[in-house]
Amino acid sequence: MEANEYIESGILELYVYGLLTEKENLEIAELAKNNTEVDQEIISIEKAIVALSSSFSPFHSVANFEKIKARLELKHGKVVELKPVSNRSQYVGWAAAVLLLLGLGYQTLELTKTKDAIATVGSEKNKAERNFAYLQQQNKQTEKSLSIVRDIKNTGVTLGGQTVSPTSFAKVYWNKETKTTYIDAAGLPTPPKGMVYQVWSLKLSPVLTPTSIGLLDNFEGNSQKIFAVSQTDSAEAFGITLEPAGGSLTPTMEQLYTLGKV
Repeated sequence: MEANEYIESGILELYVYGLLTEKENLEIAELAKNNTEVDQEIISIEKAIVALSSSFSPFHSVANFEKIKARLELKHGKVVELKPVSNRSQYVGWAAAVLLLLGLGYQTLELTKTKDAIATVGSEKNKAERNFAYLQQQNKQTEKSLSIVRDIKNTGVTLGGQTVSPTSFAKVYWNKETKTTYIDAAGLPTPPKGMVYQVWSLKLSPVLTPTSIGLLDNFEGNSQKIFAVSQTDSAEAFGITLEPAGGSLTPTMEQLYTLGKV
């Protein structure tokens, strides 16, 4: 999904309200970290929420003040006009009124600045919380990856690059007891759009027999590049090919990226 599709889909609003799953939260957080447009959209949504909450606080405008003043004058009836003592007193009164208006204007300006500052602080706080949650998820993934590599029950099978991509490499971690299988694909280039890596367990004799054990989906979204694939009953070798999205029934040997014997 492209950045514009994320913005138009409404998923960013659900992310800010905390209504997504843990996997979706991690995906949006990583996207926001690498995509300025998505990050700014999230900040904009957070500011809108803060502004909406502050809009519920009561505020008496000048128009409301005049209405209240008019009602008070009607309630008390006609007011006896007093002749001013002197022009000086009149000027003093006008000066006081001007100072009062200036004071009210200054207070309104400061109130606006304070609200903007609160909105900014709230936005920064939310961004910090998102980054912290993202780092926590990354730490969990790192710990999981280390546990796979350090498990002495896992058989490590190194897959070397082939003709189509000599510099590529990968590694398989296969537990023959539990049959669980993980692929470390850090040595593979990012697949072209519309293509996906497919992993095969191979029997070499009496004839070459490939069995698909999974696709390396969401390649760019997996920062650790370690993927869990289907359980493997038996294998004499493993290979990884580049296939059309959705995978193939048989491996495309011209697109064999890595291969290694157990």
